[in-house]
Amino acid sequence: MPRDRQPKPLLPVEDALARILDGLAPHGSERCALVDAMGRVLASDVASRLSLPPEAVSAMDGYAARADDCRTAGDILTRIGESAAGRPWDGSLGAGETVRIFTGAVVPAGADCIILQEDVDAVSEDDGTAVTVNEAPRDGQFIRPAGLDVTAGDVVLTAGTVMSARLISLATSAGHTEVSVWRRPHIGVLSTGDELVLPGDEPARGQIISSNATYLAAFVRACGAVPVDLGIARDRAGAMLEQVRAAPVPLDMVVTTGGASVGTHDHLVSDLKGAGTELGFWKIAMRPGKPLLNGRIDDVPLLGLPGNPVSSAVCANIFLRPAIARLSGGEHHPQMIAAKLTAELRENDQRQDYLRSRLVYDESGRPTVTPARKQDSSMISIYAHADALIVRPPFDPAKSTGDEVLVMRLDPLM
Repeated sequence: MPRDRQPKPLLPVEDALARILDGLAPHGSERCALVDAMGRVLASDVASRLSLPPEAVSAMDGYAARADDCRTAGDILTRIGESAAGRPWDGSLGAGETVRIFTGAVVPAGADCIILQEDVDAVSEDDGTAVTVNEAPRDGQFIRPAGLDVTAGDVVLTAGTVMSARLISLATSAGHTEVSVWRRPHIGVLSTGDELVLPGDEPARGQIISSNATYLAAFVRACGAVPVDLGIARDRAGAMLEQVRAAPVPLDMVVTTGGASVGTHDHLVSDLKGAGTELGFWKIAMRPGKPLLNGRIDDVPLLGLPGNPVSSAVCANIFLRPAIARLSGGEHHPQMIAAKLTAELRENDQRQDYLRSRLVYDESGRPTVTPARKQDSSMISIYAHADALIVRPPFDPAKSTGDEVLVMRLDPLM
């Protein structure tokens, strides 16, 4: 083949991801009640309105005392009051005095240590009772000082943090009931193809159920974004553009499935060469997922996934998830681990390969990975039961049983 007609090298996966993410940013923030903040990304820092604890409190059940009054076993103190959580004792401790105290209660003025209740002998739980010290306490023993955890004004959460149940608890303890978060991106989900029917409809001969759209809607939702159903675009020029432009709400991104190949009935590439559109790239060095494309429609980013179910799902994990994270104000990096192979693998070709696999741990706790025997990109049943992808770089040499490979763990919800 003449040099000027050599096929153009396919775009590497890393370059494709960089180009997809380039320029993506969240669009606007909003206030969100903490009870609804799970999975949301903070748009601004959260500073504590309180010190935690606000006053010195006891870490144990026992007796608040002055360390100078009980340096020796056998010293006797007089009980003069009780301090319980939510019911502090308001007096000031004098020489030879002690206050019965419980975990979380405010330490009385004048006290500088807590004696464990098992380290004293007390005749009763009444004021005026003699309390005999059996083990001398240390200065400051079992006292949590004010601000031990957080000081008022401290930034406890920074912008870009993804809110979890633990972080919601922290923000609540710091005196907040709501936080500023980035708006959830709206992701249009569009299937293409004359062969598709909606879930619930009976496929005729030559037709299949539009399962990719159902998967992608669930995937988008699991990523914290809002899926917008754009329906099915039939195999004619311009159909995809019409349905995207008729979206019921403004979109932050469009994700399509199918129609990105080279067949007579595939129109996505040609549709992205008209007015108001842009074709960024088409075809990458990846298996499954070679026909991936990206572009723009009226300044809305578009990610075109392949039509085969497994190709679409794998590409969603590699490209769509980090794109949604960027649009949500955060970042996503897949969880990668090294694992030992339980089977042989042939030498890889020029495309980065993602093999559907099962990950288990041996008796020593070391991860082992088994690739599925069949890797056809149409076999969604294989992908549905996989929990990992073996990631093989281009031209990766043949692997033997026991060799170490890089594995991407799949989120069980995705």
